[in-house]
Amino acid sequence: MSAQALAGALADERRRAVFAAIVLGAGDLPAVASRTGLSARDAATAIRRLTDVGVLTDDGAGLRVDGERLRDFARAGGPPAPAANPRETILRTFLRDGTLTRLPAQRGRRRVLLEHITERSFEPGVRYPERAVDDALRRWCEGGEADHVSLRRYLIDDLLLTREHGVYWRP
Repeated sequence: MSAQALAGALADERRRAVFAAIVLGAGDLPAVASRTGLSARDAATAIRRLTDVGVLTDDGAGLRVDGERLRDFARAGGPPAPAANPRETILRTFLRDGTLTRLPAQRGRRRVLLEHITERSFEPGVRYPERAVDDALRRWCEGGEADHVSLRRYLIDDLLLTREHGVYWRP
């Protein structure tokens, strides 16, 4: 059994209730249905799913949690997976198909997003007229909650773009 299989088996509220009822002594379908308040059909479906992944067994004397199987799973768990790259998490949260869904309220997250947009939209040292900057930023804002004017203001405020006499550049 994998961590994903176990998590999937216990992700459903009904299956968790069935699991708990069996841990607390319900040994057959009528007892599980009675303790959980589920219909017999829903309880049977949950029992079947939990049995399929190996969390429950029916040893002839009734349903029980397969403690040995759970111990094996715990031993085989291994080290936890490394945390996702925080930058990638922020970008996945606020960008959809290359479009900015909204600007983060938190300054640190907003900075990560603004750096990403700047790196992909403007070459260092190249001078851009305001119209070109607006066009580039409009593409990021299409269909999202943010507007290109606010985005441009944030880029200037965070010193990611410099402006002088209607001409912008990336320092």
